[in-house]
Amino acid sequence: MAADVLTQFFHFGSAAAPVRLREGGELPGIVLGYETWGTLNEDRSNAVLLFHALSGSHHAMGHNSEIAGVERLWQPELHDGWWENMIGPKKAIDTDKFFVICANYLGGCYGSTGPSSICPTTGKPWGAAFPAVTAADQVEVISQLVRHLGIEVLHAVVGPSVGGLVALTYATRYSEMVRNVVIIASGFKTTVLNRLILFEQILAIENDPHFSGGNYEAENPPLYGLALARMISHKTFVHLDAIERRARQDVIQPDDVLAWYRVRDQFQSYMLHQGKKFVRRFDANTYLRIIDLWSRYDAIAEADAKDALDLFRRSREFGQKWLVFSIDSDFCFYPEEQAEVVKHLTAADVEVMHITVHSDKGHDSFLLEPNLYTPHIAWLLG
Repeated sequence: MAADVLTQFFHFGSAAAPVRLREGGELPGIVLGYETWGTLNEDRSNAVLLFHALSGSHHAMGHNSEIAGVERLWQPELHDGWWENMIGPKKAIDTDKFFVICANYLGGCYGSTGPSSICPTTGKPWGAAFPAVTAADQVEVISQLVRHLGIEVLHAVVGPSVGGLVALTYATRYSEMVRNVVIIASGFKTTVLNRLILFEQILAIENDPHFSGGNYEAENPPLYGLALARMISHKTFVHLDAIERRARQDVIQPDDVLAWYRVRDQFQSYMLHQGKKFVRRFDANTYLRIIDLWSRYDAIAEADAKDALDLFRRSREFGQKWLVFSIDSDFCFYPEEQAEVVKHLTAADVEVMHITVHSDKGHDSFLLEPNLYTPHIAWLLG
């Protein structure tokens, strides 16, 4: 059984010194939920900062059955860490060697300040009033946590999927503070295709009659809209062949009936089940904030660089080493997107290794097939 781990909370800013965000919003103090594993060495040089994916959390390893204030959403399926097979003694990110940190994003719903948090000026949840948050904002607030822990230079930043976008921005905004970078199935600038897919999800949530412009009651959230958004995204995370294999094992449930339409086959039933399961563990406003971050992501703009060469010149200057993973069956972040990152790194003369993982599991391979990633990550981290 996985070892127990507790969520910790980092408080930053105040009403007198608000946290100012990139697009003009501000928050009168924030809280970040985070967890750590391993031991920080004497010179504080062995820290690895991990960023989670879109609907992930800071709970990447171990067993955590309770997070204060998150009782309704912290479902049993979340109690064991989402990267249990990659973090720990003798694993890809070896906790006998490294001190690993992972924080729940600002705007999140698992312990960090987000739309469901109480606004101190109104005494009610922030809801629609919670400001937009960019990848650069995530980097700024999480860098404060890193400094709070007494760490001046990170041995590595690591991020899969959307976490790779934030890791890339951390590594280029704070190049002097990062030695090694691992991004998995991520990108450089959000493609038009992904922006459209994400917009479909935004519309699904916005058009739920219970959404109420983002000011819905916790007891009556936009379940159908969020479920539909998850179904739209799920078919990009899981390879269609894998969906077909999984769905053929399912039996159509008798309650798989909408207002008029009755579910006709196992594939529809499988996708509906994924949507229903997701709404029990996630908040719609948080989902909107993070897909908005993703939809508008541009690595050059997030790091305030002039162009790609200017962006990665910083990485070269501080001797960073990069490891970039593609998944050949990925329908979410296509391999061409990682190839673009590698092209720009190479043009800037940054040391980079590009690995293409051959998998039939699609984007979710990084969660399911540790043996395809472990040797390369362990090699880079040393």
